[in-house]
Amino acid sequence: MSKAPIPEPGAIPEPGEGKRGEEGYLGYLLRQAAAAHRHRMEKALADLSITPPQFAVLTMLRAYPGHSNADLARLALLTPQTVSLIVANLERAGFIWRRRHEVHGRIQHLELTESGAALLGEATARARELERDLAAGLDPAEEGAIRRWLASAAKERRPDKRTVA
Repeated sequence: MSKAPIPEPGAIPEPGEGKRGEEGYLGYLLRQAAAAHRHRMEKALADLSITPPQFAVLTMLRAYPGHSNADLARLALLTPQTVSLIVANLERAGFIWRRRHEVHGRIQHLELTESGAALLGEATARARELERDLAAGLDPAEEGAIRRWLASAAKERRPDKRTVA
């Protein structure tokens, strides 16, 4: 790791400097990168009047249809309460609709409406553009390695026998 310049005493380092750079904890750097990406997503989706969490719910609903709100919450990395609010707002806006389960009447399936699918298509195009920018300068093998590492880091890891003092 290369040493980043040390900021003046009392100055807050910019992203990429000091503990906000290569010297920082991996978990912090992941969080910092996620926050920066979320900010970019908010700007990219703003004129569509949807938020990144709404985009995540729509994306997971299309990718994994027929799941409950609780399942969508786990898939979208949101709380069940947040997903309930998002679903209500998306339904009110006409982007999703509820269909009763054929056998279990209390169970409701969520589906994208035609306008919801169109909205998701436009939002997905914007998200892909951000991903292209994010991966600029990486060759396919490097991008693949990063994707595998991130997916692996997201899985729960079993603690080893060492303890942290």
